[in-house]
Amino acid sequence: MAAKANQDPALLRRLLRAKDRMDAASHEDWPVPRLARVSGVSAAHFARSFKHAFGIPPHRYLLTRRIERAKALLRDTDLSITEIAFDTGWNSLGTFGRIFRDITGESPGELRARERAASHQLEAVPHCFVSAAHRPRLTIAVSEKRRQESGDNGTASNEKEIP
Repeated sequence: MAAKANQDPALLRRLLRAKDRMDAASHEDWPVPRLARVSGVSAAHFARSFKHAFGIPPHRYLLTRRIERAKALLRDTDLSITEIAFDTGWNSLGTFGRIFRDITGESPGELRARERAASHQLEAVPHCFVSAAHRPRLTIAVSEKRRQESGDNGTASNEKEIP
């Protein structure tokens, strides 16, 4: 996702530093104030600038990285789903399973069974391409998705974000 041309290049470098830290340690907690300290800006400015530069809020980006990592572990290891949940930064197996299903459309166990049943010829494809193809698309917040599916308009806006 390309940043808009009017953003300061120095700020973009600092935002990339925070994004790189999330990529390197997506299993850790990354609240906005911690990310803002990495970037050397205020928390509010960081949150706005990150979304402006990358098209999604920092928390949603972190969810994407965690789910991406969990999918790879489900495909490529024999670790239990509980171990994978905790290894990828989730504090609750229930939350992991719920958000995993909301984002991917299937439970971790279903994904593992489907991936193991399929015959792949992915060994010849570079890992970076495979990872990009399996990266989840988060076009709306998970809680907003649930609210829309239940038909509850409440006080929250039903606007979708455009990546």
